[in-house]
Formats: sequence, structure tokens, C-alpha cells
Amino acid sequence: MKNKTKKIYIVLTYTGTILSKIIRVYTGAEYCHVSLSLDKRLNKMYSFGRLNPYNPFMGGFVHEGINIGTFKRFKKTKAEIYEVEITSEQYNKIRQEIKNINKNRRKYKFNRAGLFLSAINYRYTKVNRFYCAEFVKHLIDIADIDMNLPSTVKPIDFKKYNNLDLLYKGNLRNYN
Repeated sequence: MKNKTKKIYIVLTYTGTILSKIIRVYTGAEYCHVSLSLDKRLNKMYSFGRLNPYNPFMGGFVHEGINIGTFKRFKKTKAEIYEVEITSEQYNKIRQEIKNINKNRRKYKFNRAGLFLSAINYRYTKVNRFYCAEFVKHLIDIADIDMNLPSTVKPIDFKKYNNLDLLYKGNLRNYN
């Protein structure tokens, strides 16, 4: 019996915040943040980012949404949304890891140093610390999805995967 397929969604965004502008200057990338969603409507996107939309210095594991948190505050957020077909087993591994991190969210922190050092292609890791791209890569790795991502990963690196289908490009608010 053939293994059923599922889909995940890679969401690249640019909010226009001061931090995203700094990241853009150093990386030259159009998008500075990446999230992963398990549903096409993007009801919940998962990432490491601002815990409070008004405080760029407090970061951690976040549930994001088009009309909640940071994306609610920054209404002109630009986005590219990609669909990736995976097996049910891979999907379940990602879902389980998200549940585990959510359940133990207090022990996970934002990897500030890793974020800034990745701009100069220097990898800095610490147990239970992620920046957005590291987190999404972690989920991809847990599920054994071969995206051939570099060890020092940036949001833009996810666009290089051959099995992506672009669903949408434009203002995140206008995605439906």
C-alpha cells in the first residue's frame, strides 16, 4: 500500500521592522523570516521570533498567524508561501516535534547570537536555542526531508529546494 502524502507550507516573510531591515542589509535577501505551517490556510505558523510584537528583544517559540501577533502589527508584511509534499510519516514527525517543543516551551530560547552570526556564514549553536531558519531546518531534519540545506541556514535557503510549489507571493494579509 502506498504511503499517503501530506503537505506542509514554508512561509517566507519580510515585515519591514528595523531588525528585518538590518538582516536584509547584511544578507541581501528579500525575505528575513521563515515559518512552517501544517495547514494551507496558515491558521497556525510555527517559528522562533518575537514573543511580543512590540518587543524585538524577547524571542522564543511562537505560534504565528496572518492576523495575530507580529503579522497583525505589521500589516504590510510581504510573503512567499510554498507548498511541499511529504509523506504522512514525515508530517507526523514534524507535528510531534512541534507538540514537544510547545509542551516544553520554557526551556527553549531564541538564538540571538546564531541569528547575527549566520549573516557572516558563521554557525553558532546552543542546545534548545533557535532562530527562525534553524527551527524550520530542525523540523525538516527531524522528518528526514532531504532539502540539502546548509548547516548555517538562512530563510532564503529554503527557496533553493527543488520540490517547492509557489502558492502565493504578495502581501501576507491578502493570502486566502
